[in-house]
Amino acid sequence: MMAGEILVKSLDLADPAQRSAADAFVMAHPEGTPFHRPAWLRGVERGTGNRAHMLAAIAPSGQIVGLLPLHHIKSALFGQALVSSGFAVDGGILASDPAVVGALAVACEGMVRDGRIGSAELRGGPVPGEGWALHEGSHLGFARPIADDDEAELLAVPRKHRAELRKALSNPDLRVEIGREARHLKAHYRVYSESVRNLGTPVFPARLFREALTAFGEDADILVVHEGERPVSAVLTLYHRGRVLPFWGGGTADARRLRSNELMYYRLMSHGRARGMNVFDFGRSKTGSGQAAWKKSFGFDPVPLSYHSWSATGERRDINPNSAQYQRRIDLWKKLPLPVANLVGPFIARGLG
Repeated sequence: MMAGEILVKSLDLADPAQRSAADAFVMAHPEGTPFHRPAWLRGVERGTGNRAHMLAAIAPSGQIVGLLPLHHIKSALFGQALVSSGFAVDGGILASDPAVVGALAVACEGMVRDGRIGSAELRGGPVPGEGWALHEGSHLGFARPIADDDEAELLAVPRKHRAELRKALSNPDLRVEIGREARHLKAHYRVYSESVRNLGTPVFPARLFREALTAFGEDADILVVHEGERPVSAVLTLYHRGRVLPFWGGGTADARRLRSNELMYYRLMSHGRARGMNVFDFGRSKTGSGQAAWKKSFGFDPVPLSYHSWSATGERRDINPNSAQYQRRIDLWKKLPLPVANLVGPFIARGLG
């Protein structure tokens, strides 16, 4: 479509040249995130089967001046939506000019109408325009600078939580391993699947983690904490323009007793510093959740996040964890045996997005 002198088109993500141009724009933009990158779009598409789209605003010079990454998330249980970005905590329109923002929003609305998709959900970014609903208060973001050294990092943790971390640091049975090999993926999935089941959430397909690791290359890795030979905490982390983003992480039922999650993130801060990173981005958590309280106790101040949605018909997905219907599903899921949850969960989770 055309909007004034701005052309909005859908990029061909199979074309290396178009992928490279989009990636260069994301990496140069101050608001760019890993979830705007073609690597995220393609990794999620391959890992979950949800089709990826990249809308690009093109100036008369032929240069990209704005992007909107999208996944078409489909679910028999939850409905469908265009999401920016699918399975992510950020996304939305990446542009500095309000006219470009508006052009990309209008193009997204057209995709919803033409595809009879139901709605669009943008996780972050500027206000798209009139008719878009603003959603505030449901999630909080957590980020702070990485300290200059390990001792300073330890002192940055509030005293009560620091005492818990010291117990983990002094435990000779705990060891940390970082890598990108098949054994790291296997250990991560073993821990993560148990962790999310215990929270009442279906686990994502194992292929999603493999594809994300492959798509991001050296910009992603896995840290695993072992008690002896048994993995007890694990996290898959993305690295982007100086930021460490621990994304898919969790611990087994013994993680609390061992304080292995505390150790995991502390060692990840050190690892990020060694990689030249300067900000630790703990991602989002639901407002009022235990996870949000835990991050705050680790020395991170919460920042409210804003999302936007649009629908031509008023139809929107119900994936709000605080809704009564969703809570009933969570309570039931927690009671499933882990092998059953791991078998059924990926078929459900790939439609959550």
